[in-house]
Amino acid sequence: MGDVGDVFAGRYELVDPLGSGGSGVVWRAWDQAADCYVAAKVLRQVDAASLVRFVREQAVRIDHDHVLAPTGWAGSDDRVLLSMPLVRGGSVAALIGDHGALPIAWVVPMVIQMLDALAAIHAEGVVHRDVKPANLLLDATGRGAPHLWLADFGIASALGAPRLTHGPYASGTPGYVAPECLREGWVPSPAADQYSAGVCAVEMLTGQAPVVGASGSELTAAAAAALLESDDFVDASGRWLVRDVIADLLASDAARRPDAAAAADALRTVRVLESPGGADPVEVFEHLPPYPQGWGPCGPLPDSPNGSDSLDGRAGVPPAPVSPPPSALLSPPTLPTLAQGATGDAETTEVAEPAGAPEPTGSPSSSEDERPPGVAGDGESARRGIALPLVAVATGAALLVLAVVLGLG
Repeated sequence: MGDVGDVFAGRYELVDPLGSGGSGVVWRAWDQAADCYVAAKVLRQVDAASLVRFVREQAVRIDHDHVLAPTGWAGSDDRVLLSMPLVRGGSVAALIGDHGALPIAWVVPMVIQMLDALAAIHAEGVVHRDVKPANLLLDATGRGAPHLWLADFGIASALGAPRLTHGPYASGTPGYVAPECLREGWVPSPAADQYSAGVCAVEMLTGQAPVVGASGSELTAAAAAALLESDDFVDASGRWLVRDVIADLLASDAARRPDAAAAADALRTVRVLESPGGADPVEVFEHLPPYPQGWGPCGPLPDSPNGSDSLDGRAGVPPAPVSPPPSALLSPPTLPTLAQGATGDAETTEVAEPAGAPEPTGSPSSSEDERPPGVAGDGESARRGIALPLVAVATGAALLVLAVVLGLG
């Protein structure tokens, strides 16, 4: 799985573990090429199923202010690593855990940002399939306006991609998946993400996680009650508009749900007179642990075994933030070569979801409970398996893709 000080492909040095999930461990890592910290997800095992999941996630390269896309990958022996920007403010799930029901002044901008992110990925032909508060990360903005990131594309699907498996289960987290996802033969569509966004909005307003099996009308009623009880300075028309947008997103008929962009535009008309940081301030604070010994804001300290003279004079100066890479999606279905020392970064590697990638089961993500807030999520647990030699893994995954292309799936 990796140890402190391990360097992947001569580039990513593992600094300290931040959390553990079903499919791997998320580390704070030092990117020696970019000279900055990144979040590095190291897969727990490298079998065919986890490799397909890895290929899916690293293939998502969308440049948007609210989409947390991978920036690169590395392979070393039988281990693979996925890197992405390090988000420091925790998740929306953690924010709700800290503060309970959130003020409308916070809910409206966060829901707009979530819907903007969904509109961006849907425009690129991607369905997220696991939208939930644990996968909505936040910058550490203190009492200022929130900045939200949509993260964890481990089970994302390309629109129209063929599937190897069809069964009466849903990919995603129970309570957040749309009702049609539970029907046999369901084909991933943006409407399912819209429903999940509506559930997230209700949870932000009420402070309560959804009850598995609750209907959209029940969730809407809970949101309406919370809106009525809110002390925010929002006029009645604004409260009912928020309720109506949520009700539309939670429509049982997928065809009646507005697309993400339309829902976001409707919410932009809501006038919230109490801005974030008002009478009852909500604070998004730093969630990452202190730097371990020998490390500082600019990386390895000069006097540590990891340091070098090139870092002199920069102590205490934080590194420049890393932005998600440019959009580069829907390239031909190829697999990365995981030879020892191989790397792939945003400018040079484009790998699309392999046609017909196997569908994960619909069990809740163990990473939501195990990883600390603010760390890019691990999504659903990968299928357990025996770690295979690297060549066998790559060959097996390649044969899987070939089988679909030849119509044998």
